[in-house]
Amino acid sequence: MDRSARRLGTVLGLWLGAIMLCPPLSAQSARPLKAIGTTSVGTPVFLEPGSVSRKGTVVTAAVRVRLQPPLKHPNGDLRSSRTIAMYDCARQTVATKESWYYHDDDGRKEGMHRVVKTPGFGPAFKGSLAAVAMMHLCTSAR
Repeated sequence: MDRSARRLGTVLGLWLGAIMLCPPLSAQSARPLKAIGTTSVGTPVFLEPGSVSRKGTVVTAAVRVRLQPPLKHPNGDLRSSRTIAMYDCARQTVATKESWYYHDDDGRKEGMHRVVKTPGFGPAFKGSLAAVAMMHLCTSAR
């Protein structure tokens, strides 16, 4: 066996070893969720704790919710959502940055994705997903 063949064998062995040590993609993309409250209609709201960042009085975080009832969509009902939003604790306002809607409860089969080009702050309506998230994030910020 010549030198280049041995080198190739070594590189392939290291590459395969690295792949074997990596968890599957589904395990990597799974985000632990923390229940933080319920909406006015009793829908549980979940926070992705690793997504929380703070800058001054603004907290940015990803929250999830199962849609009850599911939203009708041409490609099938949308059953859950994930939203990244900014919560201004001092002004008690919220601005959505990005939203995903899923055809399943686990958030694996994406049905729709929206990115807000210029997020604008507005009120979080009492009992809404945004109000539940703001109450949790702004209370725990103190």
